[in-house]
Amino acid sequence: MQKTLFLIGCLLCLLIPAHGQESPEKTAQPLAEQWLVLMDDEKYGNTWTEAASSFKQAVQQPQWENMARSVRKPLGKPAGRTLKSAKYTQSLPNAPAGEYVVLQYQTAFATVSATETVTMVLDTDKQWRTAGYFVK
Repeated sequence: MQKTLFLIGCLLCLLIPAHGQESPEKTAQPLAEQWLVLMDDEKYGNTWTEAASSFKQAVQQPQWENMARSVRKPLGKPAGRTLKSAKYTQSLPNAPAGEYVVLQYQTAFATVSATETVTMVLDTDKQWRTAGYFVK
């Protein structure tokens, strides 16, 4: 009986995060939201600078700024944003294996309500950074 309780206790220790250690979702969320504020403020160059290395390799800064402006400008300023979901995964379609958090927000823009998806990746510097952004 004592061995069984000891084993259950050991298993619980593995399942419960260490004190002060947050889940990837909790760690990545405020960083995604800081990045979204840059988008809201039309600081598209800064969003590129703060993005993941894979993001920067995939698109050059001037190209990203043009794409971001063309997508966001017609939507107008956001009036409110609510987190719908945050999911940690180690694989995404058409992406290398890694550590990702996919966050979806329901956002009320001036002209429309839309779902924003921000994909965060644990980058080479071990910091969570934006690897993808979509509005639908």
